[in-house]
Amino acid sequence: MRWALVKVALAVTTMVVVAFAVPLGLVVKELARDRAYGNAERQAATIGPVLAITTDRTQLERAVASAETGPGGRIGVHVPANGRNGGPAEIGVRRAAPADVAAAAKLGRASISPVPGGSSLLQPTAVASGIAVVEVFVPDAALTNGVTTSWAVLAAVGLALVIGSVAVADRLGTRMVRPAERLADAAHDLGRGKLGVRVPEDGPKELRLAAAAFNAMADQVVQLLANERELAADLSHRLRTPLTVLRLNAASLGDTPDADQTRAAVAQLEREVDQIIRTAREQQAHTRQAAAAAGCDAAEVIRERMAFWSALAEDEGRTVRIAGADRPVRLPVARPDLAAALDAMLGNVFRHTPEGTAFAVDVHNAEEAVIVLVSDAGPGIADPDAALRRGWSGGGWGQGPAVTEGGSTGLGLDIVRRLAESTGGDVRLGRSVLGGTEVRVWLALDSRREGHGERRGHRLRRTLGRRGRRATRPGS
Repeated sequence: MRWALVKVALAVTTMVVVAFAVPLGLVVKELARDRAYGNAERQAATIGPVLAITTDRTQLERAVASAETGPGGRIGVHVPANGRNGGPAEIGVRRAAPADVAAAAKLGRASISPVPGGSSLLQPTAVASGIAVVEVFVPDAALTNGVTTSWAVLAAVGLALVIGSVAVADRLGTRMVRPAERLADAAHDLGRGKLGVRVPEDGPKELRLAAAAFNAMADQVVQLLANERELAADLSHRLRTPLTVLRLNAASLGDTPDADQTRAAVAQLEREVDQIIRTAREQQAHTRQAAAAAGCDAAEVIRERMAFWSALAEDEGRTVRIAGADRPVRLPVARPDLAAALDAMLGNVFRHTPEGTAFAVDVHNAEEAVIVLVSDAGPGIADPDAALRRGWSGGGWGQGPAVTEGGSTGLGLDIVRRLAESTGGDVRLGRSVLGGTEVRVWLALDSRREGHGERRGHRLRRTLGRRGRRATRPGS
């Protein structure tokens, strides 16, 4: 695909360059020719007024010398014979053939005559004795003066356009090919049994849709495998009861050879059932680990949980706002864990703020992490730092801390903190823009990143954590 795009861009740009450069090159050549003949006509025009006044050789030679704008010897004047000298006068250098000069004088208009090394412009002018002809030599170099340079510039511009179009097509092709390659690699990995593989949903719209469909399919495959293995384990457990009955019946058969064979078969069957149960349990654990490694779409989970809580919010007259959950946001956490953390934070809003209090859920998708903000317009927390320590209860959200016997925060923040710390992130409490409490959950996208990635993450934490730190200042 990438090479196909490059070839298309190369072909189209080359055709466009040829379609414009060739006519422009011909126009440049024609302009140079017209410029050369225009200069020759101006030189010939300076001799015309002198011929109208006099045909004296000395005066004409002076006029020719003053009309020369370049190398000498390019202007000649052919004066017809008059009654006093009986013959024509030739001033300057003659290059055109006598027949061409005579034809120009007869026609009475300017003409061009080819001569060795260039061409001559023949300009007839009326004098007292007849028609004089002014000849101006135009060398071939003057006809192509600047044409080579102009053609070189046009060729360079055309080549630059072709190279630029190829580079742009290559970049666009890379943007399209890389998501497709990732999708193909993920499909191969999933086929080899790597259930935790998922595809980033980026690139063009069609590839984003394909990636989303692949991720949904992979999630469904994991769920189907989990259900199948759970069913296998359940069926194996159900076989234990009839096996127990068979074993008891076999024990009552006595010591005959047939009884011994029956008891051995029952024992073998029990071992096989136990092996099936152990294998199913191990596969279930592997499936759960794969599902956790694959992560989940945070935006989808947030929309789902907000749909659940919105019914209660409507009953209590609360205004709800969701921001940033309109696009997929992949997180390296299991879907049930994220849902439990969101339920804990949203439950605190309903338990510890009066009815009618507005709240909001915001999602910020950064390069190194995803920030989930749950904020409300309630009374806030007097001591956010104490609220994150064990032994603090939220009874009186906005009042002083109270110790509970269970040693829990009483706010469900242990669930949120464990989820954040499992990714290398953290949890902060502070004052929200709505005036109440803000719970900020930092979920790192890859806890193994080090070096400059951690430094960028630290700067992002510091920026997004300013509101939380302002809440700890006096008078905030």
